Amino acid sequence: MDLQLELNKAGGFKNLELLAKQVVEGFIAGMHKSPFHGFSAEFAEHKIYNQGESTKHIDWKLYAKTDRLYTKRYDEETNLRCHLILDNSTSMHYPQTIATSIDNLNKSAFSALACASLMHILKKQRDAVGLSIYSDAYDFYAPEKGSERHHQMLLGKLSEAVVSKPNSKRTDTYTYLHQIAEKIHRRSLIFVFTDMFQTTQEDDKIFEALRHLKHNKHEVVLFHVFDKGKELMFDFDNRPKRFIDIETGEHINLYADNIKQNYQEAVGNYFNNIKLRCGQYRIKYVEADISKGFNPILSTYMIERQKFV
Repeated sequence: MDLQLELNKAGGFKNLELLAKQVVEGFIAGMHKSPFHGFSAEFAEHKIYNQGESTKHIDWKLYAKTDRLYTKRYDEETNLRCHLILDNSTSMHYPQTIATSIDNLNKSAFSALACASLMHILKKQRDAVGLSIYSDAYDFYAPEKGSERHHQMLLGKLSEAVVSKPNSKRTDTYTYLHQIAEKIHRRSLIFVFTDMFQTTQEDDKIFEALRHLKHNKHEVVLFHVFDKGKELMFDFDNRPKRFIDIETGEHINLYADNIKQNYQEAVGNYFNNIKLRCGQYRIKYVEADISKGFNPILSTYMIERQKFV
């Protein structure tokens, strides 16, 4: 199946769940098996059902054949709780795309598909997942659950975020990370998807909020989402252009080559500082270049999950 046909040409996903499934299957197919043994909770054997146990894993087909109740046992059963946090500010909808495709995702679509792919794995392992989406408001919150209905609701919210096209919504990361931290009481694996571009707070405030998420022994992974070619390397031709801050509306007219070296140095120092601060506060930092695909995100999940449980 052509993955591009699963994307809405107007910028949204037609079937986010199907696309996430294929992203995960592609990742698993290319992954060396032994380092990730026990990735999925594979069926192992039957055991006799005891009165009072949950009926969730009763094998009804076997009951129809034997007239006895058996439940399925699995190779790996955990109680992992995962919370996904998505920055949906205006800057996350860069670069603007006329027709979205699997090879042409903006930061918001990339992050939503990454979240959906992680959710697909969590669902296979029967783990609980929650979701928070924020911009200049706390747009959505759902606590960690594992039901199919909950899973479909989260997929719907991720799809809505991709097509929302917020109008000059400034990132208020500091405020809403604190609010999210107050809501998550049980130890969880927390993934934050953000481009770390913000205009309202200093970096110290952002890391104060990230440290709040470390409270109660949470494990925090920061997926730093950006377009490396444009936002770090400043890879533009040297024709005169107007560069607009899509969150504040401020703009500047210039030739790219005139500031390219200084820009690369300034942004490179900023990104390196983010890495150093994450290391200082024991927050896992992962570079998520939207042009490099989803393997870094899924590989990080596999490693962090093994450490977490």
